[in-house]
Amino acid sequence: MQRILVTGANKGIGLALVRAILERDDKVFVIVGSRDTARGQAAIDSLVEARPHWAEQLVLLELDVTSTESVENAAAHLRSTFPQERTPLYGIVNNAGIGLGSAQPTPVFEVNVRGVQRVCEAFLPLLDPKEGRIVNITSAAGPKFVSECPEDLRQFLTDDSIQWSSLERFMDEYLDPATGALEGHGLRNSDAYGLSKACANSYTLCLAREHPHLGINACTPGWIDTDLTRYHAEASGKSPTELGMKPASEGTRSALYLLFEALEGNGRYYGSDAVRSPLDAYRAPGDPPFQG
Repeated sequence: MQRILVTGANKGIGLALVRAILERDDKVFVIVGSRDTARGQAAIDSLVEARPHWAEQLVLLELDVTSTESVENAAAHLRSTFPQERTPLYGIVNNAGIGLGSAQPTPVFEVNVRGVQRVCEAFLPLLDPKEGRIVNITSAAGPKFVSECPEDLRQFLTDDSIQWSSLERFMDEYLDPATGALEGHGLRNSDAYGLSKACANSYTLCLAREHPHLGINACTPGWIDTDLTRYHAEASGKSPTELGMKPASEGTRSALYLLFEALEGNGRYYGSDAVRSPLDAYRAPGDPPFQG
């Protein structure tokens, strides 16, 4: 049985992805990662209410990606849950994220980049070393941000030889209050989301290079109506539908592709239509695949 961990799985795209995975295959087991156990259990209850037989394919895992202790405890708990198996996981989906409405940049990076790294660091030893998949759900805001960067920053964020240590130093520098944080580098706090997703894409490059036998890629779910994006509609006075936002169920296509389909490469970024896209420019759904 394939076991897949989904972080931030109690609502939005995470919950929609859990449902889509279960609908796809009745032999898949999903580990619902949630910071809030009550909300996580409520999400599982809602799924089981719709399909009672899913109760045998779901388990809740308390997991706060901003806490190293929480992530390590969660990995230890998962290992103890399946003591007979050296590598009980087939897939990891790093879905937990915050962003567009956040007032300060540091929490955005703590979840969107360092949270991804914490989860990968702790759970990689539990992942199937030959068939394992990691899907980092990022955003088209990452490539859009990079497309507007100075050339040196663009090269840094798209360097396929990048190391986590250098990426971490870069983030520390850009978030250091002593240097004016983002503003000291000619950026605004509102740029934090796009930069964080660009950094998460860079980390995907790094991780894939270090683990070439695994399938490790990133993707955008698309312009989806979630708690993270809904403030756009509220600020504009329009409905999410009027702004072109799609329901969470339509934000799972790329993640499903990267979890289950045959992959031609590794360390890549995919659009919401499950087509390879560049790290430094926006590619609209339906446009030709990126060939670089």
